[in-house]
Amino acid sequence: MKSKTLIKKIGKLSEKYCISVGKEFKLNDIDPGDTLNFKSEDKSKAQELLKGGVEVIASLQDKLYAQDRWAVLLIFQAMDAAGKDSVIKYVMSGINPQGCQVYSFKAPSGEELDHDFLWRCSKNLPERGRIGIFNRSYYEETLIVRVHENILRSQKLPEKLITKNIWDERFQDIRNFEKYLTRNGVTVRKFFLHVSKKEQKKRFIERIDNPEKNWKFSLADLNEREHWQNYMNAYEEMISNTATKEAPWYVVPADNKWFTRIVVASAVIDALTSLNLNYPSVGDDKLKELAEAKNLLQ
Repeated sequence: MKSKTLIKKIGKLSEKYCISVGKEFKLNDIDPGDTLNFKSEDKSKAQELLKGGVEVIASLQDKLYAQDRWAVLLIFQAMDAAGKDSVIKYVMSGINPQGCQVYSFKAPSGEELDHDFLWRCSKNLPERGRIGIFNRSYYEETLIVRVHENILRSQKLPEKLITKNIWDERFQDIRNFEKYLTRNGVTVRKFFLHVSKKEQKKRFIERIDNPEKNWKFSLADLNEREHWQNYMNAYEEMISNTATKEAPWYVVPADNKWFTRIVVASAVIDALTSLNLNYPSVGDDKLKELAEAKNLLQ
């Protein structure tokens, strides 16, 4: 399938799940098991579509790298076992490693706690010409820190700054930060992989039963599951307050991994094509130099 045809076919699949400014949003309105018009028997067709999408992303990323003007930041947030790692693995499988930077953010270190909450992520932003991927991000400061307020109390913040307005203030800081990035040539796209509680349970059991996946499971994951509704409330408010035209959220159904990957690939293709990427053109002097080099080689 030619690139233009495939871009047209896959590039708009993510539109339904895009949350931007001015769009009323309720998390319950998006079914974690949704697959649009794809049926379970269409899975192989969907995988073939994803394969083509990966090739398109690789081609666009090559132009992004060569042009060296834009950067792209992809942020992934989700509950445990929603499939962030596999989405990153499959959707980005065709990208030249030179043009991609992946960072996974765990609990902040002592050094990181001695800085503002955006610091550890801002110092890992992608360079121009590259795609940066954040596996979790500064959004954790409005999620796990909000659900477990004892964490907030241990973050060395001056007591008088911990007020009932702190979450609204952090939402405002994040909107301003992402606007700043956009104005400096960083295209931001954010993905919440929306897995159901039932599917998470199924995947947890699989991790326990399968020796090759035992390492993925932790009792801490089970403890976080006890706060499921609090997390859903936090995600809904976070997305509602930080989805903007410049940096939209995609709430991606995640109960079917094959479909999740297609939607993410679609959004990435849409973001890259919006930049009108092209290989750099060269001037007459360079063309003359190339002609001379060819003569010498011959």
